Amino acid sequence: MEISCTNCGRPYPEEGTPYKCPKCGGLFDWKSWPEFDPAQVDSSQPGLWRYRHAFGAISLRLAPVTLGEGLTPLIWAQAFGRQAAFKCEFLNPTGSFKDRGMSVLVSYLKSKGVTAALEDSSGNAGASFAAYAARAGMDAGVYVPAAASGPKLRQIEFHGAQMHPIEGPRSDVSRAVERAVTPAKDAAPDSVPAYASHAWMPHNLPGYATAAYELYEQLGSAPGTVICPVGQGGLFLGLQRGFQALQRAGLIRQVPYLLGVQARACAPLWVLSTAGSAALGFVTEGQTIAEGIRIRMPLRAGALLKIAESGQGEFVPVDENDILPGRDQLARRGLYVEPTSAVVWNALEQKISGLPDPVVVMLTGSGFKYQPKQS
Repeated sequence: MEISCTNCGRPYPEEGTPYKCPKCGGLFDWKSWPEFDPAQVDSSQPGLWRYRHAFGAISLRLAPVTLGEGLTPLIWAQAFGRQAAFKCEFLNPTGSFKDRGMSVLVSYLKSKGVTAALEDSSGNAGASFAAYAARAGMDAGVYVPAAASGPKLRQIEFHGAQMHPIEGPRSDVSRAVERAVTPAKDAAPDSVPAYASHAWMPHNLPGYATAAYELYEQLGSAPGTVICPVGQGGLFLGLQRGFQALQRAGLIRQVPYLLGVQARACAPLWVLSTAGSAALGFVTEGQTIAEGIRIRMPLRAGALLKIAESGQGEFVPVDENDILPGRDQLARRGLYVEPTSAVVWNALEQKISGLPDPVVVMLTGSGFKYQPKQS
């Protein structure tokens, strides 16, 4: 099987949909990444499902649960004396890039007979999951921080999901949903809902990789640089693996330089990549308006840090006071995004002089998702 436990090596089981290894509790990931073949791109399929051949063996059992995600526009604009291309992921159906992964993940769960599932999210993944679960006819519950942006919470409710607001930091939300999907000692394993975790489950990563395939088609070649916000890092990792698949297919010469952006209030990947594992204790889960990347311990940190260690990318922090001005600058170019997405502007300012062209900036979430807290 292409997916296996990164700890003990056991393949992902044929029966059930466990979010972590049932034997050792380890993280599942792709042991062998699906190959990309331009001859198999099927333009008759909706949105990103034109690339379903690159979803690996899981695609054989999937009937797409789709809302038309993918094929987002690439808009060129002036930035700090250079032209940059902005990939408008906020124009996906629920307003964020999460739809790419969620369409594939929910399709997989439905193909396995799942009728009820839970997810945890700071907002965008929850809204996306609620929408795709509704499309699939699946009962959905979403655990969210009680302080999450109001528009995201309303979106989850309108799609019919049961919402579970949790007081405290984002990490408390993850712990709450993991308790909810852990069977009681004497209970049958199927007595609890599936955990449709966008962080734990690796089935969504090929969905994120489709953004790399689209960029190749839109540019006619590989970007020199790709910049994106990083929380759990699914998009960052999916992009890197997608570009590697294009390279193996002989379509591009090299993988773009990847620049991952974090809010300085919660920047574990930046800290670990610059100061090493000994500095982990200094990583904070501080308050930030970039709520979508407030993740103190990304589950796939090991894979993400390897990208920086190989010299193929790096992580940069953005100060809190620079986030909203970045949002405003993007808006003045017709690109209306939420603060989590807007961190890319300051990162672009910090690094643009040394970045290879063409520079692509991923705009991950709509500005309509954000509502300032009332004082």
